[in-house]
Amino acid sequence: MPPRFIRELIPPRETRAPLGAVVVALKSLTWVQWAQFWCGWFAWTCDAIDYVAVTLTVPLLSKQFGKSTSAITTAITLTLLFRAVGAVIFGMISDRYGRKWPLVVNLLICCVLELGTGFVDTYSQFLACRALFGIAMGGIWGLSSSSALENLPVELRGLASGILQEGYTVGYILAAVINLTLVAQHGWRALFWAGAGITCFGAVVRALIPESPFFLHAKEQEKAKGTNTSQGFLRQTKEMLKLHWLLCIYAVLLMTGVNFLSHGSQARAYHDLYPTYLQITKGFSAHNATVATIIGNCGAIIGGAIGGWVSQYIGRRLTIVLFVLLVAVFIPLWVLPSSFSALSAGAFCVQLGVQGAWGVIPIQLAEMSPPAFRATFPGVVYQLGNMVSAASAQIEATGGDNLKTTIMENGVLTVVPDYATVQAIFIGSVAAFVIVIALIVPENHGSNFKNADADFRDGDEATDHKSQISCHEVNEKSSA
Repeated sequence: MPPRFIRELIPPRETRAPLGAVVVALKSLTWVQWAQFWCGWFAWTCDAIDYVAVTLTVPLLSKQFGKSTSAITTAITLTLLFRAVGAVIFGMISDRYGRKWPLVVNLLICCVLELGTGFVDTYSQFLACRALFGIAMGGIWGLSSSSALENLPVELRGLASGILQEGYTVGYILAAVINLTLVAQHGWRALFWAGAGITCFGAVVRALIPESPFFLHAKEQEKAKGTNTSQGFLRQTKEMLKLHWLLCIYAVLLMTGVNFLSHGSQARAYHDLYPTYLQITKGFSAHNATVATIIGNCGAIIGGAIGGWVSQYIGRRLTIVLFVLLVAVFIPLWVLPSSFSALSAGAFCVQLGVQGAWGVIPIQLAEMSPPAFRATFPGVVYQLGNMVSAASAQIEATGGDNLKTTIMENGVLTVVPDYATVQAIFIGSVAAFVIVIALIVPENHGSNFKNADADFRDGDEATDHKSQISCHEVNEKSSA
């Protein structure tokens, strides 16, 4: 029998559906539920394409505007800083007015700003577009996760969470493919125009899918009671912050840790240092560094799906802890070898662990979210954590400036920054932090979203953390 503190992390038996129930739940899904999930997934994929469009074209943008690399990456910093603003604005609009049209408008604004970025002629125009884009981009994650997850039966939430989160990895790969094909022939603007077209398509598809049944049910209850929805929501917001301020702090700390873990180890954006580490410290060519990155991203996709699925049985927090421990175990394979095959295997295993933990995040935040704020709360805490962790590359780069090693380059010993040691220390420290935070953050495994929303809107702050949503119940609401 496992130790008591481990047993306390495992959710009650009634919230852990057997494999047969998962199969039954999958078969019972209506086309509306499938469509809402994949629309949310696609919106998150569009978010990734739009964001990494800058990170993949930094050298070309630098040449276009006659600015240094650091000046161009200022646009990335601005985007990150303004994302929290967008999460607040669009999250509150979605929690008040619905999942459908706020996400449609959010995607269309992203499309317009992405398209506009492809037409800018000056550096100032470029910065302005990307700052505004940060506001629009900040709303996507909270809206897409609530759209994708809240109408699914509890048996599928974990697996769906993992698949949803890895939409970002898929978006990165799609952007990289576009960058290797269209950009080579038509210039950097083609990537932004292609991204705008894909995002516009996502908005059109979402506009054709019905509104969230759970949200409509909550609105019907308010209308039946004659509640003043605007004043009621403002009152609820004030009460939520007063009652759940500690929960908000926990969530931001958790998201800060997992974002540091992600940015400190991955190569999805220019400000992540992994490709630089492979080329400078290990002497890889740019091509081999790219291939190793793709191999790592394959591990990320697999890890996200497995992590989300496993969390349905052993709990959200324990899953995060186990996958972060996996990251720590494979740090030596990630930094000590010098061969391409060994380092690629290390990248695969580390990314499997990182994204295995990340695959739990969408449903963990949705279940621990205060009722009636399932779009605002996850989106805001995610973006605040992302904003804090934006300094990952700067921290590692500074460490590399102060810690050196020697490599054989063209038959000559050359002194280079020791990014291997720096990243090992950095990721090891972050892993320890994430484990501690994951253990103390609350977990509401199997929370009944509909009952919780109804309780909150009735004025009852207590939420039902142990009840489940049956497949039959969800199907009835979706069919309606």
